[in-house]
Amino acid sequence: MKIAIYGAGGVGGYFGARLAAAGNEVHFIARGAHLRAMREHGLRLESALGDVHVARPLVHEDPGEIGAVDVVMFAVKLWDVEAAAKRLRPLLRSGTVVIAFQNGIEAPEMVARAIGEKHVLGGVAYIATGIRAPGIVAHTGTMQRLQVGPGAEAFVGACKGAGINIEESADIDRARWEKFVFLVGLSGATSLSRHPVGVCRADPELRATLEAAMAETWRLGRKRGVKLAEDFVPERMRFVDGLHADMRTSMQHDLEQGKPLEAPWLCGAVARMSAQAGLEAPVNRTIYAALKPYVHGSQVQAA
Repeated sequence: MKIAIYGAGGVGGYFGARLAAAGNEVHFIARGAHLRAMREHGLRLESALGDVHVARPLVHEDPGEIGAVDVVMFAVKLWDVEAAAKRLRPLLRSGTVVIAFQNGIEAPEMVARAIGEKHVLGGVAYIATGIRAPGIVAHTGTMQRLQVGPGAEAFVGACKGAGINIEESADIDRARWEKFVFLVGLSGATSLSRHPVGVCRADPELRATLEAAMAETWRLGRKRGVKLAEDFVPERMRFVDGLHADMRTSMQHDLEQGKPLEAPWLCGAVARMSAQAGLEAPVNRTIYAALKPYVHGSQVQAA
């Protein structure tokens, strides 16, 4: 397949490297030091599931250099979605599928406003990755899983051929909310505490904060008609107990590196959408308030 990876960071870099190593024509859209390092030294993936070195990746800053593709893995950060979506058109033909793998719940609708609903599918990525250094993507633990909605059968086949754990979901909206509930809690607790998952789940107060943030998000989803299971939050807490203790969320990575945060579309979105729905979300509102000074990538200086 001809695949474009729009956003070659942790998520896009991992799955793109696997797809390229399996013989697919993979074009990476990147920028800055990461782009330069990939051009000079290739793309390296460090993973307990097997390292990969794509020696000569097809790397671009301008999507217009690539031409039409079969699939776009759209994996830019949430603050870049609107601007990046406007640059997708050179990659499209009548059958092109753009799969939005953003963490937040609102990204597919944002992309559809730019290019039309017929091209857009929702997607979900479960993986702990980060850019260890320009051109190097590090995978923590062994979890790597994608979910996509119906209409991406060829992409599913390509992923399976590359050793990627992927499944088609008949209810991708529910799958996206399941990820949203989980990530809002985990990203909030790890970013607020500046500690990895192992610390957050072991400390009673942090664990309670994580679970409460999930519960508020679960209530919001149910209020909006999403068919989330009654025992979903307790089940996710059991899942958290099985994660690699050193796992850090992408928002925590961004916070520690002084980058902008996705908080307005995660804990902030839960606070905003809950208020609109007549629900209380005090835990997520408080987490967002604590992270808000860092949203643009640096702490607001006291007056």
